[in-house]
Amino acid sequence: MENKVSKDPLHGITLQKIVEQLVQFYGFDTLGELIKIKCFNENPSVKSSLTFLRKTDWARKKVEDLYVKTLPKLNGT
Repeated sequence: MENKVSKDPLHGITLQKIVEQLVQFYGFDTLGELIKIKCFNENPSVKSSLTFLRKTDWARKKVEDLYVKTLPKLNGT
């Protein structure tokens, strides 16, 4: 059997890690402007954001898409 390396940038990364990295990079203010969802704009926290995103597929997809677009900046490339 061959060991295949996934080309999916989200492979092996948790939603919590994604949210934490985006908050660290952008802050909740900018994140709330980029993705207009209540959990980023009203009394934001990582915990409340995770609760909402785990239940809401369309919002999670937006966060994951932003993370993929931001990944080169996070890695310094």
